[in-house]
Amino acid sequence: MLSSGSDIAARISEATGESFEIKQSTALQGGCISNASYISNGVRSYFLKTNTVSFLDQFKQEKQALEEIVETNTLRAPRPICFGRAKREAFLVLEYIETGRPREGSWESMGRLLATLHKERKPYFGWEIDNTIGSTYQPNQRRENWPIFFREQRLEYQLKLCRSKGLAIPGSDELLDSIETFLEGYSPSPSLLHGDLWSGNAAFDKSGEPFVFDPCSYYGDRETDLAFTEFFGGFDSRFYQAYNETMPINSGYGLRKDLYNLYHCLNHFYIFGGGYGRQAQSMVNQLLSEIR
Repeated sequence: MLSSGSDIAARISEATGESFEIKQSTALQGGCISNASYISNGVRSYFLKTNTVSFLDQFKQEKQALEEIVETNTLRAPRPICFGRAKREAFLVLEYIETGRPREGSWESMGRLLATLHKERKPYFGWEIDNTIGSTYQPNQRRENWPIFFREQRLEYQLKLCRSKGLAIPGSDELLDSIETFLEGYSPSPSLLHGDLWSGNAAFDKSGEPFVFDPCSYYGDRETDLAFTEFFGGFDSRFYQAYNETMPINSGYGLRKDLYNLYHCLNHFYIFGGGYGRQAQSMVNQLLSEIR
């Protein structure tokens, strides 16, 4: 049983208006940053994430992102219940969604619903607060111009972090100066993004309905979500076909997706090191060869 279980149960009771006592707690696998558990009183069940107290702000950011996605009534995400501090832990309690397998039409549904989420227009690029991508701080200062936002808040910031880890990428300054070239004839509107949409953050419930989790949302070009689905793979071709039928993908996406995925590649180097640095250099070289 969790050492802070009674305090967390009390917060759940307060948030839901129904008495809750943890009678079952089972550790779940898959989380690479926080501890995850299934908790239940025998009738109601929740997904619990815990970490050190220093992680409280990250849980607040995740809760806000999930709330925004849930409020769109498009692509499903776990409904946040409460978050806070209990003894020496920070915690976040979410709706528990039991995972299953995709069925006929499941991948198409995920593509359509993601496109519908991306149709939600926002007034600026950025977000109300800064957040984290994985364990890395992610600035979200408001900008009216997407190329400027992506240059300053994404690539330029991440390149600076990587230099602090000893990674210098020849050609990166030229690439930063050429951001507008990749967006010639393309003016994206700010969309609500998942922000970290790889196959490990997307699943299907027992009925085969899609849902997403672990967002680091902000308002940006919808193509950045699509691009990251391709970085590690794992998304069926029917997903992309249904997305494109619902919200057609711009013809320049094939060029821009590597630009957008460079951000994630740099972040993976900053967190994990290793071959991600060589991959980032290769991506910069390829991108520059496309516009020279």
